[in-house]
Amino acid sequence: MSAPEPRVMVLYCPGLAGPRTARAFDQVLTAVTAFCPAVEAVEPGVCAFGARGPARYFGGETALAARITAAIADLGVESQAGVADGLFAAYLAARAVGAPRADTASGICPVLVIPPGRTPEFLARQPVSVLARQPVSALAGQDAAGDLAGQDFAALLSRLGLHTLGDLAALSPDDVASRFGAAGETAHRLARGLGSRPLAVRPPAEDLSVAQEFDPPEPLSEPVVFAAKALAERMHEGLAARGLTCVRVQVRAVCADGRENRRLWRHDGLLSAAALADRVRWQLDGWQVPAPPVGTIDGTTGSTPDGTTDGGIVVLRLVPDQVVHATGHQLALWGETVVSDRVARAAMRVQAMLGHEAVLRPVLGGGRDVAEQVNDVPFGEKRQPRLAVGAPWPGRIMGAVPGVVYPFAREADVTDDAGDAVTVTGRCVISAAPAWLAADGVPPLRITGWAGPWPLSERWWDPAAARRRARFQLLTDDGRAWLAAVQDGRWLIEGGYC
Repeated sequence: MSAPEPRVMVLYCPGLAGPRTARAFDQVLTAVTAFCPAVEAVEPGVCAFGARGPARYFGGETALAARITAAIADLGVESQAGVADGLFAAYLAARAVGAPRADTASGICPVLVIPPGRTPEFLARQPVSVLARQPVSALAGQDAAGDLAGQDFAALLSRLGLHTLGDLAALSPDDVASRFGAAGETAHRLARGLGSRPLAVRPPAEDLSVAQEFDPPEPLSEPVVFAAKALAERMHEGLAARGLTCVRVQVRAVCADGRENRRLWRHDGLLSAAALADRVRWQLDGWQVPAPPVGTIDGTTGSTPDGTTDGGIVVLRLVPDQVVHATGHQLALWGETVVSDRVARAAMRVQAMLGHEAVLRPVLGGGRDVAEQVNDVPFGEKRQPRLAVGAPWPGRIMGAVPGVVYPFAREADVTDDAGDAVTVTGRCVISAAPAWLAADGVPPLRITGWAGPWPLSERWWDPAAARRRARFQLLTDDGRAWLAAVQDGRWLIEGGYC
């Protein structure tokens, strides 16, 4: 039998789930370390620590969580706490907080404690879609390229009739591993309330840390982040040579004025060098504070508006905090993992030269408009889409997605054969069949086919944000197709199907 999972507390701050809020998240971590010094920063907005010792000191797990959430609230940050057997269950408990409770002054209880031994029952009720959440990949020991945190994996389980984690846990471990491979084996362990691997954590027997000195001190964070990726690769190589892999890593940054910032980040072995460099970026961003106004003399530490620190960074050190024996992992069938590393290396180099947001990748999200369904996210970040993908989104355009989506809708004129403007009534009745399309001063194009109108009424309860539209698909004689909309009597071209 597997050893029982340790009691873990997870703090989840919904408003800090992104690197842009790194400074606020660093303040949260500082507040939490007043209660427990060994705090793991899992992702921006999520941190965790062992609850057993601190809970005994502060009078129980509920009392400890209440104290911590109150301290975080004093910073102006909303937080939710979950306590359970194991990191994965504690994270889900923190996310599940929010049901009305009569025993709190606000009516909302920010703490959910799963009693010891009851974690499998709690997990059994969870839908398999929780496996597609972030940062499940970091919690489960999968890197960004792993299948466990993907929408496809959770959708496949649902199509096979496995709708809850309890359904998955009821299967034989050997059957799950043979059907789904390493990702399925990890998901099965999580569903049973076990960790992503048997607990075999031990402190390193020797100094496995890697460091980079900067002479002169480096005032900008971007070159430090670029150096962090090379350090991470050296750390991986040193661990691999000893047959080890890292579960948790500590990042230490020393400033020229003697200040030192250190933070624990959960690693779980498969975190790539690029992902570890991102965590260095988040830590440096959280460490930096606004610089004093120009013309003032301030002896305190600070940073300049362009992202520099007083005196610069003199030493960056990565310390494997906990290591386990490496069990290896399977490469992708056609070598995609190697290709991803090469792309990540090029992207990180561009980001180091031009800035973090110089390399963007599209992330599909939800919404009724095609423009809001694609979110540009800086390379290396794992960020939830602004709008949930799984929602039904009534009124969205079905079928093929336009190949071109304009950042701003283009003004257009649509007329009938008599040259009169085509209008749409409040009951979505069209005045005449569209015959000609003219946009951006281009000579009118003959409309050879059209479909619609499809009405869409949004935010009717908010007069300031409410809008009503009728959308069309138009085919012109040059072979192109268009997604158009009528709003406030104006025709707008939102995208093209060519």
